[in-house]
Amino acid sequence: MGDVQAVWEIPAILGEGPLWSADEDAVYWVDIFSSKVHRYGHSDGRKTTWTFAAPITSLAEVAGGGFIGTVHDGYAWVNFDIISTEPFALPEADMPGNRFNDGKIDGMGRYWAGTMDIEQVAESGSLYCLDPDLSWRRCDSGYIICNGPTFSLDNSIIYHTDSIKRAIYALDMDAAGELSDKRVFTQFTQDDEGVPDGMTIDSEDCVWVAHFGGARITRYSPTGEILTVLPLPVPNITSCVFAGADLDTLYITTASTGMDEAEKANYPLAGSLFRCAPGVKGAATRKFGKLPD
Repeated sequence: MGDVQAVWEIPAILGEGPLWSADEDAVYWVDIFSSKVHRYGHSDGRKTTWTFAAPITSLAEVAGGGFIGTVHDGYAWVNFDIISTEPFALPEADMPGNRFNDGKIDGMGRYWAGTMDIEQVAESGSLYCLDPDLSWRRCDSGYIICNGPTFSLDNSIIYHTDSIKRAIYALDMDAAGELSDKRVFTQFTQDDEGVPDGMTIDSEDCVWVAHFGGARITRYSPTGEILTVLPLPVPNITSCVFAGADLDTLYITTASTGMDEAEKANYPLAGSLFRCAPGVKGAATRKFGKLPD
C-alpha cells in the first residue's frame, strides 16, 4: 500500500463527501460547516473552491449533466456557475433540529441520504431515497447521526452507519430499492477506534470505513472481517473515494472540528485532503438518474 500524502493542506472544518468525477478527472468534496465545496484536479492538481450561501452536505453528478446535492432540509440542484442551490424535495422541512448529512448514488441511479439530530442526542434521523423520477421516501429511521452509505457491487446490500451508536448496518435491498433484514455489519467497541463515518466499496466488494476520532481507515471483507488498517496522520477521518482512470487512487477527507488550538498544533494537517495508492481498485462512481449499462 502506497504512502498517504496530503495533496491539499487546507484546514477544512468538516471536510466530507468526496465525489469522483471521471468526466472532469477531479475530486469534489464539501466542507459542511464553512458552506464550501472544493474541487481538486486528479492529474493537474488544480484547486478550486466555491462558497455557497448555506451548507451542502453531500454532492453527486446528474446523468444528464450538472450536480445534485443535499442541503439542510433535503435535496437540491447545485449550480456552480452562479454558486447557488435550488431545493426541490424537503422531507424534513418541519424538523429544524435535524439536518441532512451524508449521501450517495446507488447502482440504479437513486440518491440515498441520511439525516441527523444536530445536537447528536435524539434518534430523530432517518434514511431517505430519492428516485430518478424525483419522488422520495423514508426507508429507515431511529438514527442519531446517519452516515456513510455505500452499496455492494451487485446493489443488493446497502451499508449504513449510525456514528453515535458506533454501528455499521447492512440491509438487503431489492431492485425497487425496498429494504429488509437490517443487521449489524460491524460494531466499534474500542475507544481508539473512534466512530464510523463515511464509506466506500472496492472492486472486491470490500468496505472501506473512515474512523472519525480514530486516525485510520479500515477495509472490511463482505463478512465483516478486518483485512487492512490504513493509518492517517490526523485524528478525524470522515470519508474516502476511489478515483483515477483505473480507480486505483484513494482520496480521503478529514476534519478539524472539535479540536482545540493545542490539538491543531499537534495535527497541522487536520482538515486536509489526502490520497494514497491502496493496492486495490475501487468501483465506478454512479450518477443520479443513470440506470446500469
